Amino acid sequence: MPAALEQRALKLSIAMTLVVASLGVAMGLLAGSRSILFDGVFSTIDAAMSALALFVTRLIAREVSQRFQHGYWHLEPLVAALNGAILLLLCFYAFLNAVQGLMAGGHQLAFGVAIVYAAVVTLVCTAMTLHQRRINRGVGSEFVRIDMHGWLMAALITGALLVAFVIALILERTAYSHLTPYVDSLLLAMLTLGFLPVPIGIVRRAMKEVLLIAPSAIDREVKAAMAPVMRREGLLDYNSHVAKAGRGHFIEIHIVTRPDFAAGRGMVELDEIRTAIAAGLSIPPERRWFTVSFTADPRWT
Repeated sequence: MPAALEQRALKLSIAMTLVVASLGVAMGLLAGSRSILFDGVFSTIDAAMSALALFVTRLIAREVSQRFQHGYWHLEPLVAALNGAILLLLCFYAFLNAVQGLMAGGHQLAFGVAIVYAAVVTLVCTAMTLHQRRINRGVGSEFVRIDMHGWLMAALITGALLVAFVIALILERTAYSHLTPYVDSLLLAMLTLGFLPVPIGIVRRAMKEVLLIAPSAIDREVKAAMAPVMRREGLLDYNSHVAKAGRGHFIEIHIVTRPDFAAGRGMVELDEIRTAIAAGLSIPPERRWFTVSFTADPRWT
């Protein structure tokens, strides 16, 4: 059920992003606005990345295969990193265009068309943010979370564009009308700077998982779960290794025992220890690769 909700949320997001992207490109060309055109292109790339994310979620829902014996969890941070990197490059390129526009003296644009676009898109983005947030409370998907933040940023920035276009329209009727040609390029520069935290945050989080940096919260959780287990007689020490790839968590625990620990103990007791450790973990079984081994030789840990 959560996987189905996640996929439906992403499908709706793709459809609405394409609507916003088409509107942005059309209105950007009609109004002669680089900032609106950038917003449309940004949304187009976002829709393509959401489609790729949807494909990955379907792969993750499958069982492991002979070629991908650890499943497809590792594809999630790779797609997220690609998404963030492309959006980061787009922001950088658009910022250079904005600076060039300011140096060239700016250009005129149709503020009436720009205001209509900004008002409509702000309403759509706000509605999608609220919808994705409600869905993700029950799904807990990284893709939906990224998507929700994308809609939120779009709502805030397009709302800021709306206010700026209204102010510029008012300025056209004042002694400051000579400043209005610079409005669009200035807004584009501010827009790209406002978008920057989104792709930077996506890349930073994704690269932690691509590089298999141990999540400190999971590491602490494993150590807390091991504390009562290690009080059992015959258990001497342990080493644990944790990593996170997308929604998948990899947990390996190697327990050092006394050489005579296995004498008189069957598999039932070893499985009891594994069950006790698993009970101390908050990660659902379907989202973890959980291994517990026992050895009397510390070299195997």
